[in-house]
Amino acid sequence: MLKQRVITAVVLLALLVAVLFSGSFIAFALTAAVFFGAAMWECFRLFDNRHPQVGAAIWTAAFLILIFNLHQFAAPLLFVVCAAIWALRLAPSLGIGLPPREGMNNRLLSGVYGISILGCFVAITILFKHSALYLLSAMAIVWIADIGAYFTGKAVGKRKLAPSISPGKSWEGAIGGWIAVMVLAMASIYVPALHDTFAVKLAAAWNGLGFLAVLTVLVAASIVGDLFESQLKRRAGMKDSSNLLPGHGGVLDRIDALIPVLPLVALVDFRL
Repeated sequence: MLKQRVITAVVLLALLVAVLFSGSFIAFALTAAVFFGAAMWECFRLFDNRHPQVGAAIWTAAFLILIFNLHQFAAPLLFVVCAAIWALRLAPSLGIGLPPREGMNNRLLSGVYGISILGCFVAITILFKHSALYLLSAMAIVWIADIGAYFTGKAVGKRKLAPSISPGKSWEGAIGGWIAVMVLAMASIYVPALHDTFAVKLAAAWNGLGFLAVLTVLVAASIVGDLFESQLKRRAGMKDSSNLLPGHGGVLDRIDALIPVLPLVALVDFRL
């Protein structure tokens, strides 16, 4: 298993670094479309869609059309819709539960989650247009929160965050992840090579409380995104969203925490 994880990680890293720093938006967009299509296929499987390949193909075509014909007002509107989806429908499901796997409510929720995934990948392309480093700096917020939560939870985690959904997560871990993000984000302000990153731009544009508030919301959103996908997998009786990435599960397993976060980052970025 470890050998598989390492091989997959190395291959993916080599591919992503090559595409990210190629300077070609077309190459990046096509790569993003492949991962988006895989994520939508996994999404439809989690919702028991009878034809996940067809649904994924339709959504991927829509994604490509959208990012190559994106009106300047359309993107912020999409990101506002995504934020509303998470606040009003997806996050509350962690408390009230998911609908039965049969019926209209399940199909509607599938479409709603699909829109949130679409918004995430549109945000990825917009942040990439700023720069590859800028995109990575936004993603790093989620990665740092996850790593910090893992090690803090292992060390001192006692109070379960969502025992019926993801028993391994703790409140202490979540707080540890939040602290890690705050410390490293503030430290990045003093690194000249990181002057064109999201956290540094945020700190320059917002006061201290605003800076802390935005990062806190992003960390909280990353936790919600992770828990929501775990809830979907638990309902579907799946350990991973797929086995597309040997040793790592599926695409959704790798980006679940990014899905609610990146549209928020892109929305804030419009104000920086």
